[in-house]
Amino acid sequence: MSKPAVVFGGPSDEHDISVLTGLQVARALGDVHAIYWSKSGEWYLVESDLEAGDFADGVPRKAREVSFVVSPGQGFVLRRKPLDLSAVFIACHGGPGEDGTLQGLFDLAGLRYTGPGRAASALGMDKVAFGAAMAAAGLPTLPRTMVSTGEEPLPEFAAPYIVKPRFGGSSIGIEVADDWEAVLALKRSSSFLDQGAVVEPFLTGSRDLQVAVRTHPEWQMSAVEAPARSDDGIYSYHQKYLAWGGEVSEGRHLPASLEVSIEKAISELSRRVTEVADLAGIARIDYLEKDGELVVNEVNTIPGSMAAYLWIEPPLSRRQLFEDMMAEAESAPTRVFSVAGSDGTALRSAGTIASKLG
Repeated sequence: MSKPAVVFGGPSDEHDISVLTGLQVARALGDVHAIYWSKSGEWYLVESDLEAGDFADGVPRKAREVSFVVSPGQGFVLRRKPLDLSAVFIACHGGPGEDGTLQGLFDLAGLRYTGPGRAASALGMDKVAFGAAMAAAGLPTLPRTMVSTGEEPLPEFAAPYIVKPRFGGSSIGIEVADDWEAVLALKRSSSFLDQGAVVEPFLTGSRDLQVAVRTHPEWQMSAVEAPARSDDGIYSYHQKYLAWGGEVSEGRHLPASLEVSIEKAISELSRRVTEVADLAGIARIDYLEKDGELVVNEVNTIPGSMAAYLWIEPPLSRRQLFEDMMAEAESAPTRVFSVAGSDGTALRSAGTIASKLG
């Protein structure tokens, strides 16, 4: 009989937070296959009632290694037998678990899974592409420029700047730069910027606002949070995950004190972001607000703990949130790859390969 799987961990800077989320989901759902993705990329079937500390030094005891076969009807295989899965709950933050890589593998294996598909996952992880998509849809965004070679011209907006990794999330590797020389120095020295940096204006006097949305059984939006920033003006990784044992942000204001007009605007914008970014499951949308004006900042397609702590209005338990996500995944069709037009005609009339090389 098929049952769900929960996949967590993975080769990502956010590996540890992924473990915390995955264990919560597995414990809440109950009868699941708990699959741990190690930092070095191996897969293990583990007990679903383990604690976070069991993973502190790597693979826990009594773990059974499984393989992943990228072929329809295969997927996760234990002792040459594929696990019979109704769907996979993806609890992998950052890296290949969130950027579309894992989603693409599941598509090829014919597995259903929670959250957005491969293309939407990749869009959410790429700050340049996401910002461009929001701007093209007419949504308010900050101007952004890329730094890859260090020879790019000065941006059209003035310093100070926020410098971010182009790919990634959770405030890892984000810095404030007072001038363009400081931006270039960060690009040269920070390993987080190896795949490219995104530079945008630092909005003095602005505040962060964030909200979760879910798409099943209907579109809903959580309460809005106004997280406190650190002294350097950044809502940091430590504040998000470490200050409260990997659970929620330090100094949060939940629900945020908002004017009715701002709350209404967040609701309207969040619906549009959900549509444009093709979000599914639960996602967290981050905004910047200054003087009553909002800009769409980023989207986190697999937020820590699935942003469960934001669901105080409407009040939804973790179990309900996770069960609804799994129900959405189980009812979705698997991806079908079309071979229309590939009837052999082009191959029969192609002639020899040697003639084409000549």
